Amino acid sequence: MPDLSRYKGIVFDMDGTLIDSMGSHGTAWQQTCKHYGYPYDGAYIHNLGGVPTREIVKLLNEKYGLDHDLDEVTEAKRQAFLDLDENPTVIEETFNVMQRYQGILKMGVGTGSERGNAIRMLTETGLLDRVETVVTATDVTYGKPHGETFLTVAKNLGLKPEECVVFEDTEIGRQAAQNAGMDCIMVVYGKIVLPMERREKIGD
Repeated sequence: MPDLSRYKGIVFDMDGTLIDSMGSHGTAWQQTCKHYGYPYDGAYIHNLGGVPTREIVKLLNEKYGLDHDLDEVTEAKRQAFLDLDENPTVIEETFNVMQRYQGILKMGVGTGSERGNAIRMLTETGLLDRVETVVTATDVTYGKPHGETFLTVAKNLGLKPEECVVFEDTEIGRQAAQNAGMDCIMVVYGKIVLPMERREKIGD
């Protein structure tokens, strides 16, 4: 488990970082792409994890030369995800970090999901009561990789960006943390990966 004693706050991404839901999102995207005639590229979609759905639709339109209505496709993807009716589960390693620093560090969630979906998933997994603030795509003007999501979490926690550390599972999320001026710890397939220099320091 990483030593976070130098920080005052933790900012968690949600999908793929706190909650094991990326597979379900992938399935929903696959169904949506098939319906609207987008070639489905699972790796491309996964790498956009954290980007608001509407922005992903815009990118898909540009990538494949289509002009589908952004709001219509966004709603279709949201409904496809809800129709899967899968019970979300927490990711153990990041949940252990949350438990370890509960009451010691301030905690918030910064996600590219829409607010209704985020609150539902955090409630169903029992995580909502463990964080002080939740910032979603609904709450910001600029989604990831812009730093606004994480900066808003820090502001809501009453902290400076440099006092926070972000847990993220995608490159887009890592860029958002960097753009917010925050350190970032990656979660890869449910496992926390410490930066090389930090691993060496801990090993000394």
